[in-house]
Amino acid sequence: MNNPLKNMTKKEWILWIISLSIVIVSNLFSSNFDLLTLVAALVGVTSLIFAAKGNVWAQILMIVFSILYGIISYRFRYWGEMITYLGMALPMAVWSAITWLRHPSGSDGNEVEIQILHRTQLLYVGGASVVVTFVFYLILDALDTPNIVFSTISVVTSFLAAALTMLRSSYYALGYAANDLVLIVLWTLASLENPAYIPVVVNFTIFFFNDMYGFISWKRREILMDL
Repeated sequence: MNNPLKNMTKKEWILWIISLSIVIVSNLFSSNFDLLTLVAALVGVTSLIFAAKGNVWAQILMIVFSILYGIISYRFRYWGEMITYLGMALPMAVWSAITWLRHPSGSDGNEVEIQILHRTQLLYVGGASVVVTFVFYLILDALDTPNIVFSTISVVTSFLAAALTMLRSSYYALGYAANDLVLIVLWTLASLENPAYIPVVVNFTIFFFNDMYGFISWKRREILMDL
């Protein structure tokens, strides 16, 4: 695997540095500084930058982020988030890493090859999403999960994002961006009870903008691929 930093553009360096700076400042100046939350955010932001490049290191960092975020979610009893990232996002990140390694771009081996999804694949993803929604709602309800509606939506959007990532679709980033918005709501509700979680809200806001950049980056490559 190559060094992902070598192929970053000036724009991506600026986005990465600004994102890291905002995350660091928001966490350090929090009244309840939590090192684990800061480390998870730094790993997450870096993963998103590498994902925008289609580099497999993004999935390796996502494995690390899933573990850290699962621990953070456990602390607040957000069982849906914990189960989603440890039981679904983590193994799917492993699967995605293998898939990305097996499908390098023909024009540039440093990037994963983008796949245009067929109708059958979309139907499978849609059907699986319905099943995931139903099953996880029952699990979360049994665990008396706080803010269960948003937690369930978060599970579904996270599943869609992970599935589209594994399938090498440019729409993976929109799935994660949607998940970011849900998580901003979830952790805003959590921060009303404990201000220590305010930095988590800031972290996912930064994630949202990075995911949108990832979508734009992949769509640009997809357009060039069709020329």
